[in-house]
Order: sequence, then structure tokens, then C-alpha cells
Amino acid sequence: MQYLMMIYDNEAEFGAMDPAARQKMMADYSAFTQSIIQSGNFKAGDALQPTTTATTVRVRDGKILTTDGPFAETREQLGGYYLVEAKDLDDALAIAARIPSAKVGSIEVRPIMVYN
Repeated sequence: MQYLMMIYDNEAEFGAMDPAARQKMMADYSAFTQSIIQSGNFKAGDALQPTTTATTVRVRDGKILTTDGPFAETREQLGGYYLVEAKDLDDALAIAARIPSAKVGSIEVRPIMVYN
């Protein structure tokens, strides 16, 4: 079964990290990504540009409305994702717990809808 793991971090805290800590986190991400590629769990994943680059789209009464920025102001922002193959939810949660940002932010794990 496939699971989407959405990585939520505080952009301001990440931006304020000292260079050595940021480099360590990026090395941890690289090691994690390589481990799930090698184990066969990895399907896709990417980091996202900062929320300042986001645009939210809504359609109301047939009119397209756009707003700069993310949908909601929150303490943590969606910073990236992994799409993984896992045998079950417990396996997916174990993988999510190894994502480096789980130590400072949160990881939302959701199963992918399968359409037949």
C-alpha cells in the first residue's frame, strides 16, 4: 500500500538554524532518502519552495480566486513529502518516524486512495 508522508516544519526556525545544524539535517535527509530507496519503499519525494512562493486557488460561483501564500496560517508549514510503499500502516509509521523532521516538526501519514 502507498502512503503519503507530509513533512511539516517551522520555516522560520529552519531559516534561523546555524549553518552546521542545517548541514547536519540535510545530511540526515540524504541518508534517510538513500535508505528508503535501497529498501524499495521509496516511490517519490521532494522538498517544496518556501510558503512565500505559494498561491492558493479557489473557485467560487464560477470565478477563479487566487491568494498569495498557503491556505492557512499555521505554526508549521508543509515543507516536503515522501510517497512510500509500505506493507501496512505500522510499517508506514515506522518509516515516518525516521524522517529527520519528525524530531522538530511533524509528519502526517495518509494512505493513498486506490480507485478501481
